Amino acid sequence: MSRARRQARWDDETSGRTDFDLLLGLVGFHLRFAQNAVVDHFLEHVGDGSVTPIQFSTLTLIDVNPGLSQTVLSRAVGIERSSTVTVIDGLEKRGLVERRRPDRRSHALYLTAAGKRLLTRLKPQVRAHDAAIATSLSDKEKRLLVAMLDRLATERT
Repeated sequence: MSRARRQARWDDETSGRTDFDLLLGLVGFHLRFAQNAVVDHFLEHVGDGSVTPIQFSTLTLIDVNPGLSQTVLSRAVGIERSSTVTVIDGLEKRGLVERRRPDRRSHALYLTAAGKRLLTRLKPQVRAHDAAIATSLSDKEKRLLVAMLDRLATERT
């Protein structure tokens, strides 16, 4: 997107141009806007709006890794353990996930039948959502973007 188009997107309707100083050149600033757009699209087009991207990721990881611990799950989805507990609590209250105690210190996570049915229904919607948010990118650009984002997430200094 050209600098002029970016600027037009953020111009104030009442007072004209908004000065963003160095923000328009910052990767993090654009990542935040992209994340907001992706989450908004997800909430509008996936399910009935009652499942968030982090809940979908959680359900998916538990489905393909039955017995996953909350600690491993929190690392896999990239959120704090306390936030993972909150996500699991919500999914458990909705009857989508169950905790089992293999020992006194941990919980093993499993999808319920309702969780499996919901995930089966959501997967095609998530694939369509993902295709829709990347329509302006070629397959090569999508692979490159995913690789670059992975590098940003894993190569912190």
